[in-house]
Amino acid sequence: MAATRDQIMKAAIQHLNESPAASMAQLAEAVGISRATLHRHFSSRDDLMLALAHRAHDQWEDLQTSSGMVAATASQDRAALERALKALLEGLIEVADEYGFGLTDDRLATHPELKRRADELEEREVVFYAAAQRAGLLRADLPARWISNTVFGLLVAVRESLRHGDVARRDVARLLLDTFLHGAAPEEERA
Repeated sequence: MAATRDQIMKAAIQHLNESPAASMAQLAEAVGISRATLHRHFSSRDDLMLALAHRAHDQWEDLQTSSGMVAATASQDRAALERALKALLEGLIEVADEYGFGLTDDRLATHPELKRRADELEEREVVFYAAAQRAGLLRADLPARWISNTVFGLLVAVRESLRHGDVARRDVARLLLDTFLHGAAPEEERA
């Protein structure tokens, strides 16, 4: 049975998360297909990485809608913003966990088409974080883009902590939410 493009991409994602610098030959072996078959679907490693990045961006965009972020931003309702914030952060963990290999790949971050799309998606989140600030859910004295960058940094921390086995997968959402909302200061100093 021939591997489909989707099956190849799923297997490549799994292998790239274990070995981000894997070659096409290594990816073909990990997928269980010949290098020629892999090249029939993707002309080069860059072509494969671009397809995977688009897939990650699609999931990111879908999450922004499914989390309620877009609707909550439009409504400015505090309860909706709070629900959306939690759903967005938990969902971003899943996207970052699946596509972790791409979080720090400079080639993907500088690809013009991907950069444009990432900038658009990030801008939606910056607007959302600003709405959460106005609703009193997040500190108003921080730039909204700083908050967005902080979330990104925490997602890299999630990926690295999972990759190194520093935290249990079941604890990741709690750790990210608590760190994001309360920082790393001891509880008695948070007040």
